[in-house]
Amino acid sequence: MKWIMPLSNRNDFHFNPSSRDFIVEEIPLYPFSGEGEHLILKLRKKELSTWEALDIICNTLGIKKREIGYAGLKDKYALTIQYISIPAKYEDRLSKLNDNRIKILETIRHNNKIRVGHLKGNRFNLRFKKVLKVQEQKINSVLDWIEKKGMPNYFGMQRFGNDGNNWIEGKELAYGKKRLKDKKMNEFLISAYQSYLFNNWLSKRISISRLIDDFSEAESEQINNLPKGSLNGVKKQKQFFKLLKGELMMHYPYGKLFNIDEPLSEALRFIDRDISPTGAVSGAKNRNAEDIAWLIEKEFCDANIKAKGTRRYAWIFPTEIKRKYIPDKAHYELSFILPKGSYATVLVAMLKGGFE
Repeated sequence: MKWIMPLSNRNDFHFNPSSRDFIVEEIPLYPFSGEGEHLILKLRKKELSTWEALDIICNTLGIKKREIGYAGLKDKYALTIQYISIPAKYEDRLSKLNDNRIKILETIRHNNKIRVGHLKGNRFNLRFKKVLKVQEQKINSVLDWIEKKGMPNYFGMQRFGNDGNNWIEGKELAYGKKRLKDKKMNEFLISAYQSYLFNNWLSKRISISRLIDDFSEAESEQINNLPKGSLNGVKKQKQFFKLLKGELMMHYPYGKLFNIDEPLSEALRFIDRDISPTGAVSGAKNRNAEDIAWLIEKEFCDANIKAKGTRRYAWIFPTEIKRKYIPDKAHYELSFILPKGSYATVLVAMLKGGFE
């Protein structure tokens, strides 16, 4: 993927994801009932992935992993607060949990097991170091842009492994050329390939949006080898990420999907953050865009992927952005909320000047 912010040159402040400088807290989708056969645990963990924490809990309490419910996976190199559920019958075993990397902050009963996606969003608290005054100004400039216009909803680079290439193995798995015994790793690697396709589609759409700002619609069509007249009226849209005919939109921050025929009128709802465009996370039984939006999207959809497909917001709007600069320490403290499935590291990459 390639995204270079139009507002800033490279900004080389220091950010090292760790339990001291990177804090993530889940925001539950709904309040817990206080009664039922399941026990909700509000966990605080540090320097552990969600899978590692669940393994410790399973081994300590003597329960099976499939009995545990969770809403999402959280970063390893961070202090994270998340909710999991276990059958309430195991409540008396919690006293056995004695690992200083995991602490149970609260417990409450609930009627059902937590499922993946039962999450409204995540609150992030980050601390940057070695931030000089000129760098603080650059950070503020980009944050001003994000507050006003939103940001692309790329999958974060941690999705692709240390070398950034685990999507290649995921493609082989998706094509049936190999298979791993570890089912969850198999699914994770295939999802990396799906994420790779989505990110490349999003890069393409951002490129088109920027071209339309800089060139005429006819020139943009020619540069992108699009049918003549396919971008008619798109330049009139005021927002950065331009909508196309046939776009598959979704109510924001969650809601139903629907295709659009008149991008210019729907762009006003997009600006008001009532709706947002989506891109395909390629896979089986997925709903696709139409018209010119599909002409572009289909280049990044792979029918060989048998895993379930879905849609993902292309553009999101961080909320509750709070910032504080501490000049005597050259620290910059930042907090914000992102919708579920969105990556704080993408926002950090934007503050640093973009992606390569």
